[in-house]
Amino acid sequence: MSFIKRKEDFICENCGFSNMGNGYTNHCKHCLFSKHVDNDPGDRLNTCCGLMKPVYISYTNSDSYILHRCIKCSQEKKNIINKNDNLEAMITIQKSI
Repeated sequence: MSFIKRKEDFICENCGFSNMGNGYTNHCKHCLFSKHVDNDPGDRLNTCCGLMKPVYISYTNSDSYILHRCIKCSQEKKNIINKNDNLEAMITIQKSI
């Protein structure tokens, strides 16, 4: 797996929030949804293009990530939690489990 850094700004298709990309941004910092566009991080080669719903939060000293599940094809992917991600959204996801 190779990582391709892409600095892309985007408007979240789930909540409409305008996100500023930093080259590592792969989900909305407001609602935490992502989009199923990559096979390997940054390659933009996946044709599914479904929304990736955040379904689980792991927040530990050694491993912090958001687990996303595609609402179109059900594939799951882990994405690193960013320092600017919405804490209230993460808490809401954890409470719904």
